[in-house]
Amino acid sequence: MGQVLDKFHGKQWREKQIRLIADKAYNHIKNQSGSANLTFEDLYIAVLLVYNDINKRLPGPHFDPPSKEQVRAMMQACDMNLDGELNHEEFVKFMQQLTADTFIVVSQGLIITLVVAPTVAMATKKATEGVPGVGKVVRKLPTTIYASLVTLAIMWFQTTRQDVG
Repeated sequence: MGQVLDKFHGKQWREKQIRLIADKAYNHIKNQSGSANLTFEDLYIAVLLVYNDINKRLPGPHFDPPSKEQVRAMMQACDMNLDGELNHEEFVKFMQQLTADTFIVVSQGLIITLVVAPTVAMATKKATEGVPGVGKVVRKLPTTIYASLVTLAIMWFQTTRQDVG
């Protein structure tokens, strides 16, 4: 039962994040164009804004935006009233479909970091306790604090590596 609730809450969180990002991009384009509906050109700009936002804010690998052809095909699938443009709700549906794979990859990367890093910390703590100079400090640090520091260092390293690449 707990796992089902966790998956439900995780899905709710993801949908809320997508909604926030989609609303921000939609409102930005709407304010610039002055139209309540997004044309294909507006939509593609919104997609680029969303991917830029995702790449800046979420840990894990950077994601390349889809091609114009992919966006056009998805737009046609989400254009429920067949007017050639997307209204706000059609745009939110479009963004949910577009970002589904992105959030799965981000979640997996984050889970791997949060599971692997403490294990690495435990192994390195034992190994570094015997290093002259550093060993005394490592021995005095509680294991939980050491594991947290290593986890933060790994996440920081992943983030800075993406900024360089």
